[in-house]
Amino acid sequence: MSSLSLLRGRVVTPDEVIDDGVVAVDGTTIAKVSTADEWRGDDLPEPQGTLLPGMVDIHCHGGGGAAFTTTDPDEAVAAAEHHHRHGTTSVMASLVTAGADDLMAQVRTLAPLVRDGDIVGVHLEGPFLATARCGAQDPALIVDPDPETTVRILDAAAGTVSMMTIAPERPGYEPTAKVLHDRGVAVALGHSDADYDTFATALVDLDGSGIVTHLANGMPPFHHRAGGPVGASLVAGARSEAVLELIADGQHVDAGFVRLAFTAAAGQIILVTDAMSAAGMADGEYDLGGQRVGVRNGLARLLDGDGEFGSIAGGTSHLIENVARCVNDYDIPLLDAVRAASIAPARAMGIDDACGALLPGRYADVVVTDERLAPTSVMRRGTWL
Repeated sequence: MSSLSLLRGRVVTPDEVIDDGVVAVDGTTIAKVSTADEWRGDDLPEPQGTLLPGMVDIHCHGGGGAAFTTTDPDEAVAAAEHHHRHGTTSVMASLVTAGADDLMAQVRTLAPLVRDGDIVGVHLEGPFLATARCGAQDPALIVDPDPETTVRILDAAAGTVSMMTIAPERPGYEPTAKVLHDRGVAVALGHSDADYDTFATALVDLDGSGIVTHLANGMPPFHHRAGGPVGASLVAGARSEAVLELIADGQHVDAGFVRLAFTAAAGQIILVTDAMSAAGMADGEYDLGGQRVGVRNGLARLLDGDGEFGSIAGGTSHLIENVARCVNDYDIPLLDAVRAASIAPARAMGIDDACGALLPGRYADVVVTDERLAPTSVMRRGTWL
C-alpha cells in the first residue's frame, strides 16, 4: 500500500476514537482506517491533529455571500464551495417559501449541481408551513399543502429533491406527504403550530423515516402543560421514531436545550446550520429568499421597513463550529457530536454509503483540526481544498 496517501492523527470513526490512527486515501476514496501500530514498517507521517469525517449539512441556505435561493448556478456553486472549504464537504441546498414557478426555476438550476456532485440534494423548506410559525419566511406566500403543486416541483427537480419540510396540521398534509413518500423524498415536520397529539401522530405515521426541522425553532415553546411539537419530537427521538435537526450555534437554542436533546434523543440528533448567505461574512444586510436580513454580532434577523430587527433569519455558522461548541462548551461527547454532523445526516438522506464516515469505500472527505476542533485543512474527494 505504499502508493497510498497516509493521514495520521486522532481518528474519529462512527464507532470509536483512535488516539493514534491512520487514514489511507486512494484517489477519491478511503482505502483503509487503522491504528498506527498496524502500519509498522511503513514510513508514517507525523500526527497532524484530529481527523474528522467531512461534515454533512442537510439544512443550509447559503454562505460566503452567496445563496441557494437563486437561478444563477454560479452563485449556488459559490455557496456550496464556501462550506466545502470550511469542512462541510457534503451540503444540501435548502430553499425557502416562494411561489411554485419560482421554486421550479430554482430546483431546475440546482438539479445539475446535484448530478455533478457540488451539492448532495435539495431541501424544500416551504411553502406548506404554518403562518404563525413561519419565522423568516414570507407569510404571504405560504399555502396549504397541495399534491399537484408538489408533483410539479418534484418533476422540475428531476429526482434531485431529497427532503421537504411541511406543517402536519395544515389541510392537505396527508396526501402531500404520501406524494413525497412515494417519490422517495424525506418528509420533515417543522414550522408547525400543531399540538402534541397532531405532531406525534404525524411522526408515528412516517414509520421511522421522519425528520424534525430545527427542533424548537419554528414551533410553540415547550411547556409542561403543552408539550407541543418539541415534546412530541423528543419522545419520538427517544423511541428512535424520528431524527431531530438541531442548530447548536449558540443563538437558536441554549446550552441546556442542546444537552437535553442529546440526552433525551440519544443517537437521533442531526446537527445543522440553517446557514444563509451571511455565513462566514461580516455583519451587514443580506437577503434570504427575498426577505431583508440584518446581521449584527453574527446574529441574523429579519429587517422590517423601518430597519428594525425581528425574527431570527437563519444561521451564520459553519457546521464544524457547532460541533466544536457542543464538545468544548456543552460537554457533549466527541463521538456523539461528530456523529450528529456526519454519519447521522448522511444516513437520514440515504447517502451514508458514500460519505459521512471515515470508513473504507467512502469518499476521502477529511477535516483536520487542532485539539479544540478548529479546522486546519480540509480534504474533499481526495483533494486538499
